[in-house]
Amino acid sequence: QVQLVESGGGLVQPGGSLRLSCAASGRTFTTYTLGWFRQAPGKEREFIAAIHSNSRSTLYAVSVKGRFTISRDNAKNTVSLQMNSLKFEDTAVYYCSASRYYSSTDRNYDTWGQGTQVTVST
Repeated sequence: QVQLVESGGGLVQPGGSLRLSCAASGRTFTTYTLGWFRQAPGKEREFIAAIHSNSRSTLYAVSVKGRFTISRDNAKNTVSLQMNSLKFEDTAVYYCSASRYYSSTDRNYDTWGQGTQVTVST
């Protein structure tokens, strides 16, 4: 079966850093755009970042640009999200996903992971 598994979430203090990883199995995603989304309780799923299959072109939400960095390793079929200067409002469940298109729109993403919790708190 096709599976995306996020890891690396946890509790971190404001200003701290976390690195999230997403491992894919059951399918090779080297030709897909890979993205990160997040969802806080009671809120809509929010686009965070995406990276083209060429591993160079990227898209970022304004709320995270300059703080978060997306990267991918096609040889390992993984995508990562380096999160720096974390804020309280970054608290959410973070999901990775795959799309046939280079897009920030979640309707273009077909395969989703189970999510990993990120909590920014003192």
